Amino acid sequence: MEAVVDAHGHEHVTAQHASTLELTSDDFLTPAGDCILGIEADRTPADFDPDFVAACRDADATITATFEAGDHTETVRGRGHPDLEFTNDRSLVCRTSEYVDDRTVMVAADAAAADLDRDFVAALAEGADLQATFRVE
Repeated sequence: MEAVVDAHGHEHVTAQHASTLELTSDDFLTPAGDCILGIEADRTPADFDPDFVAACRDADATITATFEAGDHTETVRGRGHPDLEFTNDRSLVCRTSEYVDDRTVMVAADAAAADLDRDFVAALAEGADLQATFRVE
C-alpha cells in the first residue's frame, strides 16, 4: 500500500536536522526549517487513506519513504507505531526517534535530513520538484 506526496524544493532547504525530516504544505520556508525538504506538499497526514493509516499503526509495519528530485533518489526506512495519528493538516515528519505526534508518519527512521546526499539537497535548494512515495508493508 502506498501514498504519494508531491512538493517543491526551496532556496532555504539545508537538510541539517539530525533526527527528523519534514514536508510541509506551507508555501514558504525560513532558514530555521532545517529539517524541511519540501514545501507546498499536496497531501498531509490528514489526507492519507484510512487503510494506509491503519497499516502504519502496526508496530511491526515497515514504512519506506522514497524521495525523488531530478536525477536524485533517497530512501528512508522506518516503522509504524500504534499511536500514529495522521491528523495534521500542515506537515508530515519522519523521525529517527520513537516520538509520536500528529505530524509523525514514521518512527525509528534509518536517516534524517542531515544524512541525505548533499547533491540531492542542493537540487532541492535550487527548487527541484520533489515526489515522496510512502510504502507500508
